[in-house]
Amino acid sequence: MTTSKTPRKQTASDHGKACARASGRKAIAVDPAIKAASLRRLARIEGQIRGLGKMVESERYCADILVQISSVQQALRGVSRQLMRNHLENCAADAIGKGSPSAEAMYDELLDLVYMHAR
Repeated sequence: MTTSKTPRKQTASDHGKACARASGRKAIAVDPAIKAASLRRLARIEGQIRGLGKMVESERYCADILVQISSVQQALRGVSRQLMRNHLENCAADAIGKGSPSAEAMYDELLDLVYMHAR
């Protein structure tokens, strides 16, 4: 059995595996203000989720529950935007600055993230 010596194009998941080996999958830098704001928002969202459970348990009007679900989704999108900004300013800028293949893998990762969050 022979194996091919042709290099395979690095994908975003390959970049993630390389980062995991190199850095334990941690961010290169996290703005302390973004981290604190994200943690506060997530704690508030956690409370909203518990409130949704109580609304369902007490058989509240479906439309009221749906409005609250929309509110939670919007709050999560807000956290996501902040974390994406941090990722672009730090992790992505670092990988792109290093050039290929880090840059290629980061472009793939960013496209995956954009398409995932555009839904």
